[in-house]
Amino acid sequence: MTGGRTRTRLDRVRASVGIAQLALQQIEDDLSADDVDGLELAAILRELQEDIDHPGGLFPALAQVVTTAARRAEQIEPDPDGHASCPLHEAAALLTDNAGQRLNRAARALDPQGDLA
Repeated sequence: MTGGRTRTRLDRVRASVGIAQLALQQIEDDLSADDVDGLELAAILRELQEDIDHPGGLFPALAQVVTTAARRAEQIEPDPDGHASCPLHEAAALLTDNAGQRLNRAARALDPQGDLA
């Protein structure tokens, strides 16, 4: 691949990460608001994990990006032992299994009835 295409791709990724960081800063600002109560915090946590409007939510979407990187690494890594792809697959699992489940647990603790909605 030519350096120009790689730079363009990397530039797009950098720009996308910048946009995501701005969006996450907005979420952080909303979470920091003095009037956020337990029910609203639970709803926000659920939204991060189980976005109603966009199937999957934030954590599953991040896990999908990392899984895509892992699949690509499987195709290009020089050794078949998975020294690049295995940590990526593990990171994706941590996002969905560990972090996601902990978000759900916290949301249930703040609003046990919210799971029924």
